[in-house]
Amino acid sequence: MGCPAVEARRWGDMWLVVAFCLLGHGHAAVTKEEKAHLRSQVLEMFDHAYGNYMQHAYPADELMPLTCRGRIRGQEPSRGDVDDALGKFSLTLIDTLDTLVVLNKTKEFEDAVRKVITDVNLDNDIVVSVFETNIRVLGGLLGGHSVAIMLKENGDGMQWYNDELLHMAKELGYKLLPAFNTTSGLPYPRINLKFGIRRPEARTGTETDTCTACAGTMILEFAALSRFTGISVFEEHARKALDFLWDKRQRSSNLVGVTINIHTGDWVRKDSGVGAGIDSYYEYLLKAYVLLGDDSYLERFNTHYDAIMRYISQPPLLLDVHIHKPMLTARTWMDSLLAFFPGLQVLKGDIRPAIETHEMLYQVIKKHNFLPEAFTTDFRVHWAQHPLRPEFAESTYFLYKATGDPYYLEVGKTLIDNLNKYARVPCGFAAVKDVRTGSHEDRMDSFFLAEMFKYLYLLFSEREDLIFDIEDYIFTTEAHLLPLSLSTANPSSTKKNTTTQYTELDDSNFDWSCPNTQILFRNDPMYAQNIREPLKNVVDKNCPRSPSRLDEISGSGKMPPLRARDFMASNSEHLEILKKMGVSLIHLKDGRVQLVQHANQAASSIDAEDGLRFMQEMIELSSQQQKEQQLPPRAVQIVSHPFYGRVVLTAGPAQFGMDLSKHLAGAQGLVARAEPYSGCSDITNGQAIQGKIALMQRGQCMFAEKARNVQKAGAIGGIVIDDNEGSSSDTAPLFQMAGDGKSTDDVTIPMLFLFSKEGNIILDAIREYQQVEVLLSDKAKDRAAIFKGKIVPNYIFDSNLESESGEQKPVENDSQKQALEDLFMTPEEIAELLIVHEEESPVSQPEVPSSDSPSGGDRTSERDITPESQEHKTEETEHSPKDNVQTPPENSEDSTEEKMDNKVRPMESILADWKEDIEAFEMMEKDEL
Repeated sequence: MGCPAVEARRWGDMWLVVAFCLLGHGHAAVTKEEKAHLRSQVLEMFDHAYGNYMQHAYPADELMPLTCRGRIRGQEPSRGDVDDALGKFSLTLIDTLDTLVVLNKTKEFEDAVRKVITDVNLDNDIVVSVFETNIRVLGGLLGGHSVAIMLKENGDGMQWYNDELLHMAKELGYKLLPAFNTTSGLPYPRINLKFGIRRPEARTGTETDTCTACAGTMILEFAALSRFTGISVFEEHARKALDFLWDKRQRSSNLVGVTINIHTGDWVRKDSGVGAGIDSYYEYLLKAYVLLGDDSYLERFNTHYDAIMRYISQPPLLLDVHIHKPMLTARTWMDSLLAFFPGLQVLKGDIRPAIETHEMLYQVIKKHNFLPEAFTTDFRVHWAQHPLRPEFAESTYFLYKATGDPYYLEVGKTLIDNLNKYARVPCGFAAVKDVRTGSHEDRMDSFFLAEMFKYLYLLFSEREDLIFDIEDYIFTTEAHLLPLSLSTANPSSTKKNTTTQYTELDDSNFDWSCPNTQILFRNDPMYAQNIREPLKNVVDKNCPRSPSRLDEISGSGKMPPLRARDFMASNSEHLEILKKMGVSLIHLKDGRVQLVQHANQAASSIDAEDGLRFMQEMIELSSQQQKEQQLPPRAVQIVSHPFYGRVVLTAGPAQFGMDLSKHLAGAQGLVARAEPYSGCSDITNGQAIQGKIALMQRGQCMFAEKARNVQKAGAIGGIVIDDNEGSSSDTAPLFQMAGDGKSTDDVTIPMLFLFSKEGNIILDAIREYQQVEVLLSDKAKDRAAIFKGKIVPNYIFDSNLESESGEQKPVENDSQKQALEDLFMTPEEIAELLIVHEEESPVSQPEVPSSDSPSGGDRTSERDITPESQEHKTEETEHSPKDNVQTPPENSEDSTEEKMDNKVRPMESILADWKEDIEAFEMMEKDEL
């Protein structure tokens, strides 16, 4: 049977067609019992995250899961645009409201609503992101109101509720309205909750640029607010912003850029894609049509979608292009926010490319456990962070609903397993600072609770598992629920834009009803598998390891003249060449090396010129390395009770000592403070650090000297902790601890560097638990491998804390009890133990490259793809709407294991491709002229 048409009205027809098609496919092969088990896992994980936020962080905006406290803006080091989401309004609680109801936690929801009404203040003197506040806070209040009135009407609770959340939403809406006071109608990117825009007290209003998604992702929340309250001004302003963006599209390509001037409408960044900076603009055009019933939104979406499939979509890739020259690729990497796009394609009804892109993303996840913030077209890591983004889970949910393919349940199970293995920490779930090392960041964004658990729970739910019909609602970009009944409630008086001329489209590009996946999959049961199969090995085949930096320069010392990239401070021949060029080498106390040139001290004028060139190259190289962060980060994993490998700290490497990338086992042992703590003289407590990993404080002598002293005292490794209080790898770039200009071949133990914040996590653990054991390695190890054959709590491997039968696994004998005591376990924990048997095989870890580490929300603009040193970054631009993510600078992953099995293309083929591109380029120039 085909997709049923149920109403004459286009909006009703469109949405209900989609809804019926998504649910029309029969049940998957996975049993209800298996789905119920996975669903219960999601519930337990949510309880762990939400419970720790409420216990350790509330009323702060977010939980810091490594240090078990709330993140309060102004009390922690600034993270730039990322912090613009925080407004001292209990962000995580508001963002989580409707998730509680989806997960059938109505009692917790009622308690949460009371807390929001009583405790939350929206009148704070603080500058926040308009975009983030709209999708997270306004959307959260409206989503909470939507489900509250549903529960009240159904008699399922909330009988006392009297639209309090809606009143708060209206108050917030009025606070955001001044942002739209521009000639274009595009909103300012930031606003002061108390003082608005452009007043001296506001400390904002001077911005000139905003991202497309920031300005174009307002219509759902603002229109819902208008229709809930009957006040049309909100919907009118959001509509005006969308009209302006549509009018400013590049007419020949029908694409929009990433960043636009809010006063002139000029494109500041002219690259275009479906990821950071643009993504939710496209999403809201289609969903505005669904929710509001205005055909113009669908016509705009279809026009843009046609351009996306012509220029940006190169299955399975989605590559940014120039809006004026769409045949030219604008960058060679993709960001993780585009993972939402397969889900949007499902709603559009374009299933095949959705399957292709989703599978490509899944292969990247299988290699790295998580989706890196950005990765190259040959699937190498570009930005290594992963802030627990939910976009891939979102697309997985929609693909499963569209196809009923049990494959997507297995994908969801992988996401659950990886979150529990690599992101779960005692106080919640921690963002991953570097997917290659598995190191953690003290961060758990509100969107993790708002979206991730909602989509995963729905993925494994049957209709009867939900207390309401999810198909009566539309998801915002933050996964908040707005009822479809709003389409007929208080429609805006704003007239449709009848003057806009839409591009004449070939009707064959669009199906006006979604494809019937029931027929599609019944006629060809292998349909989806045949699409996915060619992509199974594409990632591994395109991720070769390149030679390491040290391999590259090891034999280049004889190349005259000396190049900056080849210079080694420990090479005596290089030092002689520097002397000839008039360059002096100065070793600083903190281990760094400073170069100074005096041309009059050079051996000749030619040598002086070589010296000047060398210094210029060194400055450029230093700048490039700082920008690209070409450093091999290392991991310090706390493996003793109660951490059990769940906390991983980002560490800087040393240019001497054991190379952890070549010793897969790493170095594991208890930690102990060296005396003196500086490690700059003979160690006086040698017995205390013998066979252990020594902790030392930075400063007073060279790093290599510290290493020699603790090695001499019998330490098996060393950790140097920064003496600059408050420093953190979140805000400061990693660096390699340098040698002392002499041979360091005598240093054989591994040495790592921790900034103050990460180091204090270990020091605090020592104060609380006395004996703390850590693992120094190139990347975090799988806990099943670390504890193989040992007795540990079963929650380390099973997040449900119970066996499948529902019974806890008891301790079988006294030897097990004694082993528990050896692990510093309390008697209450004894009942939660299991033995990890020898035959269990650890989950494989992704390869860790020798370079390219990060410095250190959710969808696009301010949301989490805003690197500290951003390419194309302007002072006022917000780049990634959903979760102001601080993205690390550009870098590329170097690998060294497998060689790419590339076939050499004939020159004729390459020239033909070039000719085609040149002809297209020239044609575009003629069109523009």
